[in-house]
Amino acid sequence: MVGRLIMNIVLENERKNGYAAGESVNGQVILELLEDTQVLGLHLLARGGAFASFTGKRGGESIECLNEEITLLEISTGETHMFTAGSHELPFRFQLPDGSLVSSFSGKYGKVRYELNAVLERPLLPAYSVHRELRITSRIDVNSPPLLTPEEQSKEKMVGCWLCSSGPISLSAKIGRKGYCNGEAIPIYAEIENGSSRLVVPKAAILQIQSFIVHGKMKTHRQMLAGVRGNHIASGSSETWNGKILKIPPVTPTITDCQIIRVQYTLAVYIHIPGAKKLMVELPLVIGTVPFNGFLYRNLSASSQFTVDMSWLALTLPEQPEAPPNYADIVSEEELAGRAPAYDDQSDLIEGLHFPSFTVIQEFRFQPPPPYSEVDLYPENHTG
Repeated sequence: MVGRLIMNIVLENERKNGYAAGESVNGQVILELLEDTQVLGLHLLARGGAFASFTGKRGGESIECLNEEITLLEISTGETHMFTAGSHELPFRFQLPDGSLVSSFSGKYGKVRYELNAVLERPLLPAYSVHRELRITSRIDVNSPPLLTPEEQSKEKMVGCWLCSSGPISLSAKIGRKGYCNGEAIPIYAEIENGSSRLVVPKAAILQIQSFIVHGKMKTHRQMLAGVRGNHIASGSSETWNGKILKIPPVTPTITDCQIIRVQYTLAVYIHIPGAKKLMVELPLVIGTVPFNGFLYRNLSASSQFTVDMSWLALTLPEQPEAPPNYADIVSEEELAGRAPAYDDQSDLIEGLHFPSFTVIQEFRFQPPPPYSEVDLYPENHTG
């Protein structure tokens, strides 16, 4: 509020995940005036883009993705418009450009952000402006043929040194398709053979890989999002994951259409081996925005190479989610030592895109479902 003026931007058709390229944005600029006010014009600016910096200071890379101006009130030169005291609603409607708009994102070394800025011009006074976030989400259809392809990998590791080798550990992992959306559960198929003398533990985790390119140099930041673990496997034993469930938390969709920022995902299935490096395979994931529309799986070959029981398709319920493991459980100490400090200076990032800062709205986090049990709590009520 400045003096006796309040101005707000209200969006009428904003969905939970924001807008996609080619969609229309509808809303109103609302003026609350305590006295009659003369104005020269009112404009709405839609701006946004990507910015990356390794130092948090000026000198980073920036890309403009959106720059639109909508005139809500235009006054002839030398004239003014009088708004009487009270509330005034000025509707607006504009269409986002077709093609690719990079999804909104906030990462370690940069951001992709968009905003609406309403500018009220007044005689003999500086322009008054307000702004609010415009959230953009790219359209990624997980039903496209490349994202319906199963992903699989196998590895084997000999545990011990050349003088005291204890035996091999083998891991085979597979998922039914590559593309998933937020909130979906990924059924993981895996076979683990423990031929070593050690007690091992199989685990799986969803990793986010953020890549930033500044003046030809790249930095990558990896973080864990969700995890699940299996049972301990004794020496000479094995374990089969017959569609073990790992749920995807709310995350930014995959970003591969930006020159300076990329966001990618992978499913890491690994074996924790006491006293030795982990045995791990990584299966690439694409996090999309258009949900899978098949009935369960169009191709049940996701388990065709494993000797498993497919009855889980009809009977298995999601397991109780557990907290993500520490990322240090996967990466080496050398990788951890090389991490740079987080990029925290918001003002320089926004200045690089030539629009003022605003508060980033945190994504809603879904809570895990309550545990489920098939144990009859009242067995005495049954007869026969």
